[in-house]
Amino acid sequence: MGIRTHYTDAPHKDRHDLSNLRRIVPFLWEYKGRVLAALVLLVAAKVATVGVPFILKGIVDSLSAQNSLLVLPVALLLGYGALRLLNVLFSELRDTVFARVRYRAMRNLSREVLSHLYSLSLQFHLERRTGGISRDLERGTRAVSSIMNYLVFNIIPTAAEFALVAFLLLGDYAVHFSIVTFTTVFIYISFTLLLTNWRMHIRHQMNRLDSQANSMAVDGLINYETVKYFNNDGYEINRYDDTLDEWEDCAVKSQASMSLLNFGQGSIIAIGVTIMMFYATQGVVDGSMTIGDLVLVNALMLQLFIPLNFLGIIYRSMMHSLADIDLMFGLLDKKGDVSDKDNASELTVSQGVVRFDNVDFGYQPERQILHKVSFEIPAGKKLAVVGPSGAGKSTLSRLLFRFYDVDKGCVSIDGQSVSDVTQESLRQAVGIVPQDTVLFNETIFHNIIYARPDATKEDVFEASRMANIHDFIVQLPDGYDTVVGERGLKLSGGEKQRVAIARVILKNPKILVFDEATSSLDSHSEQIILSSLAEVAQQRTTLVIAHRLSTIADADIILVLENGRVKEQGNHQALLAQNGLYSSLWNIQLQENSSESNQ
Repeated sequence: MGIRTHYTDAPHKDRHDLSNLRRIVPFLWEYKGRVLAALVLLVAAKVATVGVPFILKGIVDSLSAQNSLLVLPVALLLGYGALRLLNVLFSELRDTVFARVRYRAMRNLSREVLSHLYSLSLQFHLERRTGGISRDLERGTRAVSSIMNYLVFNIIPTAAEFALVAFLLLGDYAVHFSIVTFTTVFIYISFTLLLTNWRMHIRHQMNRLDSQANSMAVDGLINYETVKYFNNDGYEINRYDDTLDEWEDCAVKSQASMSLLNFGQGSIIAIGVTIMMFYATQGVVDGSMTIGDLVLVNALMLQLFIPLNFLGIIYRSMMHSLADIDLMFGLLDKKGDVSDKDNASELTVSQGVVRFDNVDFGYQPERQILHKVSFEIPAGKKLAVVGPSGAGKSTLSRLLFRFYDVDKGCVSIDGQSVSDVTQESLRQAVGIVPQDTVLFNETIFHNIIYARPDATKEDVFEASRMANIHDFIVQLPDGYDTVVGERGLKLSGGEKQRVAIARVILKNPKILVFDEATSSLDSHSEQIILSSLAEVAQQRTTLVIAHRLSTIADADIILVLENGRVKEQGNHQALLAQNGLYSSLWNIQLQENSSESNQ
């Protein structure tokens, strides 16, 4: 299989920024009282901020006037200090009130995305790039928090402050002051939007390369053993470094274009303020304005352009955040290949009869795996499936679990099609020991009780005894608290498989599936576990997918698959008597066992 490009390579021109912003609103509105309170505090803080220049004007004019009274400047100075204090107080209260809104939204959104990822089909998870998805999820939730802050704490306050300043300038001063202010703001915003949009593709490329590099690193570390087996440390590091080399070039271009943007913004502000000061100074000279008016105009302009300057940074950051959010919502918008029907019912298992009826299936349309496969496992009976590699044996268990939907035909349990019942109830009724057992990087106890979190310690110990692993576990220094490592790498293949067997025993399902469950065990352990499994499988419908024919000779029914078709069906003795494919496979394994015994 070729290396798949991560979905972040999708063109960003198809982003839906406005739609994504609307999708954030419900997460904000859960605490609408807090949102409204934060907005009230925000306005109060801005009123206090805009009031400061007027206090300064009064102080300057009172000191400039003849025979000024000392009490007046003292009162104005106290007012100046009070407004400064109120601005800080209202701003901090606003942050405190809004904190619950912001972090609850991050929590709920993260939970929703993870829940949705669990709901997607196995096909998606086989094709995903784990490192890239984790990075997109992390960046996306962080971006939601950032956008909330930008909207509530930066964009709305700056707009409110601009409206207040414009109203005051139009009301008290000559019209050219307002014209200069509006023109400067218009040019500033236009320049910022144009240049920021021009350089956004660099940021998109950085995101793509960042996710790609992270995916490579995570994949390599997860498959540490494989990397070491083929001595490919250097190969993995070079792939990672080559991607980071491209990322570095993009990062340098991003920084250079940002410097150009910052310089342009600073130039526009400097020119605008200089023109304003020229008019204000001329007004003082011709007597139409006081020195206090000059101080007021200067203070208002600086007070307006300081947040406006920051608004340029906010816009860039917001665009970057919207790009990150688009990736995260892209995950939420992915549709699973397998989903419950609207009227899906709960699976009711009374007897446990499993039936495959003329099932056709292929992972890709051009490559069909199963061809009109039909068989039935009677209640409480054991059916074994054997055949050459690639015959479609393990596919049967995936269809029974409904990891995939059949192309044609039907898979049913007690007459209920698995596509008509809820996936949760179906998987509650079926337990499996897979061929490739993967464990969580947690304790052995956690990995076993995972099958039934409400089980008692004694239940876990009993399941371990039946799986012939309890004595091994208690001899470990940390016993059941032993951490098994990433994917269970600290345990041998046989030990991992016995943990998986203990886990399915603890689950206690009505239907059991063993997908070459003893393939990693030595002959002695295999015989012990086979007797345990036989005990567990009593009164339960059991599907066994086997490679070693000796382990399924006692099966009630043996199904022989070849090229996705049922070639033979019957019990062990009947199939041997047919002298067909099963008999041929049996004789080959007898010869292999004989050769191993003679060595």
